Amino acid sequence: MIQQLRIYEIFDHNKAAFHARFRDHAQRIMRGYGFRIVAMWETKNDGRSEFAYLLTWPDLATKERAWRGFLADAEWKEIKRVTNAEHGDLVGEIQDRVLVATSYSPTLVTA
Repeated sequence: MIQQLRIYEIFDHNKAAFHARFRDHAQRIMRGYGFRIVAMWETKNDGRSEFAYLLTWPDLATKERAWRGFLADAEWKEIKRVTNAEHGDLVGEIQDRVLVATSYSPTLVTA
């Protein structure tokens, strides 16, 4: 079991559009590819707004296969095209981290 931490820079002027797209579209499409989102947060870092979320995966190969499918998904590509045309870029820098628990870590997520 591995976890994945994703951190997106989001922009205050179109933050509502970002959250609507993630809530109403991205999550639904991601579920179809086996994504399991554990939690989501909004945070501030160095004066910028960020959206962070934690996913859990059985293994690295499953994570990589799911992301390839999601990013190639025709519906997702069209939703991104339409929302970016209407609101501009909704996401700036993206940080992506795979988290592997240490042998002495309490269990964070159960399968």
